[in-house]
Amino acid sequence: MALRATAAPRGTTFLQVTVALQTATLFLQAVSAGLLLTTHYGEVMHSAGARVMYGASMLYVLAAVVSWKPGGGSPRPILYATGFLALASAQVVLGVAHIPSVHVPLGVLMFGLSVLALARRRRG
Repeated sequence: MALRATAAPRGTTFLQVTVALQTATLFLQAVSAGLLLTTHYGEVMHSAGARVMYGASMLYVLAAVVSWKPGGGSPRPILYATGFLALASAQVVLGVAHIPSVHVPLGVLMFGLSVLALARRRRG
């Protein structure tokens, strides 16, 4: 008897890609934060990275909504993505206000949560 591999639903793959993108942008923000402390161009890199990270968080919300099947699927990914967008919004406000005592730990927390979401998405 031959086993057939079944493809994941398209929405699920899009969701996995957006979580991976978000995780990568958060990691790059940590790298650019180091550049911010050591180079003259670090501020530009970190500022541009913040915009990309925020866009990735918005894309995560969109992917969660698209992959949700009204009447059938769980809305939990939408709640996770929306919560993450709220954290990203707080992170941007804290960064603009130059409050590193909260901005840095929140960034670490966001990266950890994003890695966790990525691991959950990959498990299925």
